[in-house]
Amino acid sequence: MTNELLKETIRLAMLEDIGHGDITSLLTVPEDSEAKARITAKEDFVLAGMPFVKEVFDAIDTSVAVRVSVQEGAAVKKGEVIAEISGNARSLLAGERISLNILQRISGIATMTRAYVEKVSGLPVKIADTRKTTPGMRFMEKYGVKIGGGVNHRFGLYDGILIKDNHIKIAGGVGKAVGLTKNARHLLKIEVEVKNFDELREALNAGADVIMLDNMSVDEMKEAVTIAKGRAVIEASGNVNLENIRGIAETGTDIISIGALTHSARAVDISMKII
Repeated sequence: MTNELLKETIRLAMLEDIGHGDITSLLTVPEDSEAKARITAKEDFVLAGMPFVKEVFDAIDTSVAVRVSVQEGAAVKKGEVIAEISGNARSLLAGERISLNILQRISGIATMTRAYVEKVSGLPVKIADTRKTTPGMRFMEKYGVKIGGGVNHRFGLYDGILIKDNHIKIAGGVGKAVGLTKNARHLLKIEVEVKNFDELREALNAGADVIMLDNMSVDEMKEAVTIAKGRAVIEASGNVNLENIRGIAETGTDIISIGALTHSARAVDISMKII
């Protein structure tokens, strides 16, 4: 499914940006012109997304060659050449903005993720993403999280059970909601979101596998971990930032999920120039 999503996302990006043709290039660039371009870092960042750049140019023109000189996940320095692209000049220009948009976005996510991962270095905690992603780009954005050193939470609604506040309200309580999922025949772990200690105990007694502590304070998280005593995997979520993440990790929580990794990462600055 992810490969189909990737190809469809690139197809839609081409439809959006190229449409029925790059008018400027059609008028100014001879049809048989060959060219070479360099993709260069204009600031320091963690590189992620070059496989998608290759996919973009392959979708436009399979004869375009992309030679990457920096490994995925590497710390790139300002001015460093990331890749050289050669082939039909019109094809290079047609793929420039689409490929850079993706590369800048995914590298930005990897860079932010790396910053969070480094903050909790030495502690047995995983930094995870969420479903707060750009529609159509989830596969690429979650890839950026992994390249940055984080882990992926469920990909969509179909591959993980996560009982949230609205499910709990409709089902009639934490215990009822967990019980309903346990009655179904599946091999998925059951995660439930709780906002207080009463709900935490209810989730533990109902047999939840993973419990998400929603917007709890650091002191509350410490107590929650003590209450759980290894009976469930504990995930912390809500209001996490680079200043408080170390303290959250030190509570003993197993996972820290951060929506900002994908919804608030700043795109890094990268250029592509014909040489």
